[in-house]
Amino acid sequence: METTMLKHMRTHTGERPYSCEVCGSSFTRKQHMLQHMRTHTGEKPYTCEICGSTFAQKQYLLRHMITHSGERPYSCEICGSSFTQKQHMVQHMRTHTGEKPYSCDICDSSFTIKQNMLQHLKTHTGEKPYSCEICGSSFTVKQSMVQHIRIHTGEKPYSCEICGSSFTQRQHMLRHMKTHTGEKPYSCEICGTSFTQKQNMFQHMRTHTGEKPYSCEICCSSYAMKQSMLLHMKTHTGERPYSCEVCGSSFTRKQHILQHMRIHTGEKPYSCEVCGSSFTQKQHMLRHMKTHSGERPYSCEVCGSSFTQKQHMVQHMRTHTREKPYSCEICGSSFTQKQNMLQHMRTHTRLQYS
Repeated sequence: METTMLKHMRTHTGERPYSCEVCGSSFTRKQHMLQHMRTHTGEKPYTCEICGSTFAQKQYLLRHMITHSGERPYSCEICGSSFTQKQHMVQHMRTHTGEKPYSCDICDSSFTIKQNMLQHLKTHTGEKPYSCEICGSSFTVKQSMVQHIRIHTGEKPYSCEICGSSFTQRQHMLRHMKTHTGEKPYSCEICGTSFTQKQNMFQHMRTHTGEKPYSCEICCSSYAMKQSMLLHMKTHTGERPYSCEVCGSSFTRKQHILQHMRIHTGEKPYSCEVCGSSFTQKQHMLRHMKTHSGERPYSCEVCGSSFTQKQHMVQHMRTHTREKPYSCEICGSSFTQKQNMLQHMRTHTRLQYS
């Protein structure tokens, strides 16, 4: 029978006498090899008596039990945040100290948590070991695959306690909660604008720096946000995945179909607080509000005329440049505004049937 001293000595000698017959991983202790084998067999012999969750190791079950008791015995000495596990508190402390002890051997990126570093390494190797059984999409992190599966199942396990809205990810639910509390903890150092999400603050900063890190591979157009670049790509592919069930019109963005549907329903959810006028889009309501405030933020550089909307200023500039970008396909007449060209086109229609 092995003694504790012999087990300890292996930490010095590097001896790992116990090997996994499936993948070849080796271990200093038999117990560790047996625990590892459960990653292959899927065995989870330890069960929570309260909710029925199962675990491969007893230690994991004990940690989980704390979530039911509400006990958070580990507290941060700086900000008072409390945690169920000591490891989580240690990781949290690094947000205060800025310590990033785990570094990537390839690109020198550093991380506060070892797990994040290991996940990052897969971006270099291209390894995506977790695959969706429904559509075949593959992922570097198991959690990403689990979250993706909810797109197919429709499962939204995280619910807002205030309004009942449900979410596929806990992180999304926590972000949503800030809409109720009004909390905006992330502020722009340049203009002071505050945000509920750190990511939104970073994206906002690009309006000051002019940074556009996402580029279209086809036409090289660049964008401040990845989502904007992906939406732009659809202009090249012609993809219009969102269709109106009433008239069949199709759209590149979900938001556009929702706005379009209001043409059929007559819904105008945005109302002016001054005169009560209602609008189908928030943007239209904000434009309208300027008629009450007298604000005219767009000015002509040639004559100084000012306008409530940028589009009106652009149209006005054509009176100086004589630009007429809209042409009649029948007679070639050109116009400064699209609306004028469309009105002109009707004169051909009337002549055709007169």
